[in-house]
Amino acid sequence: MPKTIVTKEDWIILGYKRFSENGIAGIVIEQMAKKLEVNKSSFYWYFSTKKIFVQEIINFWENENTLDIINHVNSAKSPRSRFEKLIELSFRKDNNIDFIFYLKKYAKSNKELNNLIINIDNQRMQYTADLLQQLGISENESKVKSSIFYKYLIGYHEMIRYKKQEADYMKNVLTELSHLLKF
Repeated sequence: MPKTIVTKEDWIILGYKRFSENGIAGIVIEQMAKKLEVNKSSFYWYFSTKKIFVQEIINFWENENTLDIINHVNSAKSPRSRFEKLIELSFRKDNNIDFIFYLKKYAKSNKELNNLIINIDNQRMQYTADLLQQLGISENESKVKSSIFYKYLIGYHEMIRYKKQEADYMKNVLTELSHLLKF
């Protein structure tokens, strides 16, 4: 039987999933190795410590849930289509939504990580404010609206956290957002 080859990305994706389910308590190398059907030396081939591994998981989350979304949104042609793409990507059901909740809990004892989360939140709100300005909304108003938009997004995900997302959820999101924004 051939040996199973597990990539660094395989470990990170599994770590992301496990952290999303149980927070830092879900990052048990022996259990993860068993799940990947390898021995734990495979883990240490890619990561010298659990702390470095967790940092790689956080980097993965940041790329997947902030930078990749921004890149997809920026590929749309008009300001309106960019904002609509942001809504579409931001409000989709995320099976790993608990990641951010566990991350914030984990960050309570880590000032550097807490600052990273604050910076990502600010980056997301500033990006949304920039999009709103491209739609003709003033700088001050766009900052307020982007903050409300972001808080609505967090609340939306919290409300559907353990529920099935409705088939017409986007229609409902757009209706609710139309009370906040005209775009």
